[in-house]
Amino acid sequence: MSVTDEIKSRLEASFRPKELKIVDESESHRGHSGFQEGGESHFHVRIVSDSFNDMSRLQRHRAVHSAIGQDIISRIHALALDIN
Repeated sequence: MSVTDEIKSRLEASFRPKELKIVDESESHRGHSGFQEGGESHFHVRIVSDSFNDMSRLQRHRAVHSAIGQDIISRIHALALDIN
């Protein structure tokens, strides 16, 4: 299973999002620190879920990082989050 699929599966299970978009932006970072041949090193995630309604921005980020899990976070270089 790809990292993209793993992230998608975990976020869907944790938050039942109304909207979830995961973009592998790795290729645009070719030549930069953390770039891995084959991609799956730099991601942008947009997630919209009612689960976040009563959370602060920091709580939302912590919840998403927790749901993704340290095992995935440790395999990627960058994770940009747009959480609503």
